[in-house]
Formats: sequence, C-alpha cells, structure tokens
Amino acid sequence: MQKKRLAALAVAALIVAACGDDDEATTTTADGGSTETTGAAGTDECTVGVSWNNYQEERWAKWDEPALKAAIEAGGGTYVSNDAKSSAETQASNLENLISQGADVLVVLAQDGTAIKPAVASAVAGGVPVIAYDRLIEDPDALYITFDNQLVGKMQAEAVFAAVPTGNYVIIKGNSADANADFLRSGMELVIGEAVAAGDITIVGETYTDNWDPATAQASMEQFLTAENNEIDAVLAQNDGMAGGVIAALDAQGLAGSIPVSGQDGDQAALNRVALGTQTVDVWKDARALGTAAGEAAVQLCKDADASKVAGASPFTTPGGNDLATILLTPIPITQENLNVVLDAGWIDKATLCNGVDATKVSVCA
Repeated sequence: MQKKRLAALAVAALIVAACGDDDEATTTTADGGSTETTGAAGTDECTVGVSWNNYQEERWAKWDEPALKAAIEAGGGTYVSNDAKSSAETQASNLENLISQGADVLVVLAQDGTAIKPAVASAVAGGVPVIAYDRLIEDPDALYITFDNQLVGKMQAEAVFAAVPTGNYVIIKGNSADANADFLRSGMELVIGEAVAAGDITIVGETYTDNWDPATAQASMEQFLTAENNEIDAVLAQNDGMAGGVIAALDAQGLAGSIPVSGQDGDQAALNRVALGTQTVDVWKDARALGTAAGEAAVQLCKDADASKVAGASPFTTPGGNDLATILLTPIPITQENLNVVLDAGWIDKATLCNGVDATKVSVCA
C-alpha cells in the first residue's frame, strides 16, 4: 500500500494547495488526543483513516467511533482520525492529512458530499479506497455504508401520519448539502404524498437546516408557528437534534405533547421525549452496527480495493446516476409502545429513559 499512498499524496496535494493553508487540519484524533501510529507507513498492516465531519455531535463519539475502531483492530488494523469541525474545506485537507499518516483506506463522514468529491477522487486515483460513511458521496468507486434513509423517512412519516392523517404539516429537513435530507424527504413522500395531493394535508412550512442545527430548527419552527397563528397539526423533523429544537418552540407556545413530532438517531434525550410523549417516534439506527460494518469493510478493502467484492455489498444507483457498491442497514422505529427495544439492547438505561415520566402511563418505566 505504500506506493499507492505516495501516489495519492501527490494528487491530493494539488487539491489541498488549491484550498490554501487551513489551521483546522489536525494530526490528532477526533477527540483531541494523540493519533495512534501502530500501522505506520512501510508496514503491511492496514491503517484506516477516519474523517469525521463534526465530532461534537453526540452519536459519533458515543456509538459510531468505538464500534468502528473495535472492528478495525479486531481485523488487525490501526485506527487514525481527525475532525473537520463542520468545515468542508478543512475536511478536504484532512483527507490528505490522513493519507500522510499512512492511511490505506479512508472512511469519510462527509460534511458536504459535493465539496468533498475532488479529494475523494484524488484518493481513489492514488490507490486509497474510500468508504462513504452514513452520507452519500457521488463517486462510483466509493463504498457507501449507511442505513436505508428513505426507509427512515417513511417510518417517521408513518408514525406521524397514523397520529394525524389530515391538517397542516411542517417539514424540517437536514442540511441541503447532505443527500440524506433528500432521501428522508422521498421516504416521507411515500406516506403523505397522496394526502397532500388530495388536499387532506397542507404543507405550510418546509425548509432545509444548515448542519442539522437544533437552534436553527427551533428558529424555523418559531417562524412557522407565528406565520400560521400556531395552527400546525404535525411536524416531520428529520433527526433528533432538530426535533429537540422543534419541541422547544412548541413548548414555548404550550403545544409540546399535543403535536406529533418525528426524529431519528436514538439520542438519549429524544428517547426520553418519546417516553414523555413530546416526541412521537424516534427511528433508531443502531450506530454500533454501522460502525462495525464500516470497520470490517475497511479491513477487507485493505486486501482488495474493489468495493463490489466487500461482503454484503450490493449495487445502488444514486440520485446522480452513479452505481455504487452499497451496504444498507435496517432501522427500527421506536414509539412508546416498543421502548423496551432500546432498553433491552443496552442503548439507554431505565433511569435516563424514564426521567420525569409517569410510570403509570408508560409500561417500560413501571
């Protein structure tokens, strides 16, 4: 892999030079510690470089990274990482940085799936395989590993639609530069599309949210509430952080718990909101399974860079018309009726799940 890394460095340097110097590029691990160097350049070991887009988001450090790292090490590989801190430009530099540390394979959680394409293409051209982790990168040579995000959106809409099949809907989407936002929206459309066409549902507000930011989602929801004189019947929020922002806006108007709200990711605060009844559904994507799948795939790519040969991969045609080898995991919708699923899986403890909950109304908290 050493010759491949040198070739990738030569090509990637052109990309980085075009971006200019960036003080955010780092040789530390995503959490700020020292980078591990067991799989140093020049050995036959497999070094996997992971580029996080924003390590401060709850799930990456708590669930994804430990599983990813464990799977890499179980396969005899070494884990190194860095954090783009929500900067697309920094992430392009970070890929070159990981290759310079000896990365044989890159796992990229893209801040901006379009902006990162030149850096990914450079790595692949230099013989360094790339895994698009949880977020799509439109490169036909990348291996795409994620949950079925269209299905996530469908599950979110199904739970909310079951509660409120008519009325005024608001849709709070994620980052416009993240293809997942559109995958989720397409899944929602499968459920509510006919009702919208028939006039049973009116979408009174729909917006993307930069960086999936909860505060931005809250501000958007406040604006929609004002514009509609609080006459909103349901909210399809695409993840738990934004759902929290939406519910804060509803709570300020005395509406929390009376208007169905969706989310996803299995954030502990969100699962508690499901138990409390202020969030209707939290589509759980067990990030431990995702991290494990990516770690195992990365070790396989060290041996054979052909993504289509990775165990469990199947063809997937992207919105951009690219055919990517893809591993899609299946999510689980969590409502008050099946909170035992996340409790039994050790994803959350009972005290956290049931904090402030009336145990006579939620069986799992009894």
